[in-house]
Amino acid sequence: MRTYVLDPASKTPLYEQLYRALKEDLLSGAIAGGERLPSKRALAEHLNVSRITVENAYHQLLAEGYLVSRPRSGYYAEALEAMPRPRTAGMARPAAAAPTPPPPSAGQFPYSIWAKLMRGVLLDRHDQLLLPPPNTGLPDLRQAIADMLRRSRGMEVNPDCIVIGAGAEYLYNILIQLLGRENTFGLENPGHRKLRQVYEANGVAVRPVTLDSSGVEMASLTASGANVLHISPSHQYPTGIVTPIGRRRQLMAWLGSRPDRWLVEDDYDSEFRFAGKVIPTMFSMDAIGRVIYMNTFSKTITPALRISYMILPEVLMDRYQRLLGFYSCTVPSFEQLTLARFLDEGYFEKHVSRMRRHYRLLRDQFLTLLRQSPLAGRMEIQGQEAGLHFLLKLDTALPDETVERRLADAGVRAAGLSRFKTGPAAEADRGRVVISYSDLAEADLPRVIRLLEGLVQAE
Repeated sequence: MRTYVLDPASKTPLYEQLYRALKEDLLSGAIAGGERLPSKRALAEHLNVSRITVENAYHQLLAEGYLVSRPRSGYYAEALEAMPRPRTAGMARPAAAAPTPPPPSAGQFPYSIWAKLMRGVLLDRHDQLLLPPPNTGLPDLRQAIADMLRRSRGMEVNPDCIVIGAGAEYLYNILIQLLGRENTFGLENPGHRKLRQVYEANGVAVRPVTLDSSGVEMASLTASGANVLHISPSHQYPTGIVTPIGRRRQLMAWLGSRPDRWLVEDDYDSEFRFAGKVIPTMFSMDAIGRVIYMNTFSKTITPALRISYMILPEVLMDRYQRLLGFYSCTVPSFEQLTLARFLDEGYFEKHVSRMRRHYRLLRDQFLTLLRQSPLAGRMEIQGQEAGLHFLLKLDTALPDETVERRLADAGVRAAGLSRFKTGPAAEADRGRVVISYSDLAEADLPRVIRLLEGLVQAE
């Protein structure tokens, strides 16, 4: 059952807050046409509000035509025609202060399948929806994740060592508490800015670790004094570097050389690999129980789902239950059971395959147009083998801030590489821009190419 946050202290009545939240879900398609809404009593108890609050919200939606009422059956969402979206390409948009990896396009979300699975969960597992899930997540979902990882990544995972959480950031916070704030955390430089912010907000020591063409530079790692290393070896953000087996073996040797060392493998977009075979995980190489594997469904399904997971070595799982077992699972049972069916019935692999094909074609067309344009010879492309972004080095005299702003004004998500670095910007990074293309359509590409040509030609 969906949860809506209502503020009793707000000047807006509770029924109106609920009405607005339900209306937004009805308009966006999150509540599919024909879907049955919870009964007034059930939703009131779930949200801890009065039944009259829910009744007033439903009646308003009924009056406006968003719902239909069926005698002795309940309230159902009306099927709504999609509205045309306004053109925004010409509207100025400020450059993002803290760029993050792009989510998949909303148009790729399998609405009909998800709605069908949700209805099935409501019919078949309604009794379980009223029970609190175990602190690590429902066994159904943990087993489904273990099975999916065995099929897609060749990983042998004990489902009892999987912890489900509402987003990767929540799990980062749990991990800090589990390992201890006295540790020193090494982070890739350049790297994901929000990750560094989460660690620093928790009061732990953070050390930047330099990258070379193979990923984490071993000399920099040793010099940093870090004993916990958080990396994305399958596709580093934002450089796109894939750590080869030789460097992975060096990292495993570093890991095993001291008993207090841990490695966090963040595999956030490993599904979007467009060339070669799937890269084996470092978790699969771990014979000493020191690798913590993390992944999320936000990149492959939708950020709104807010379901991530981490796989702990058995010794850490025992510590988790002993020290942090009082935490409740932060993902509702309804979403967990729906996702478990999505995985078990093969829909996830089909969805990822369809998305991978869509983005491969879009990326290939983008790169082809770049190489056929006057930009050829005045640019370099890096990290295009995987993920939904690539690194573009432009021969331009313009400062990175200007490049970012002009791209943002044209509706292109981009950020200078210097934004992802700790410490002073290097002259070699000038003109190196992270281009995210998941929001673009094929028809947008010629316009984007012309814009990039203008940036190179500008003085």
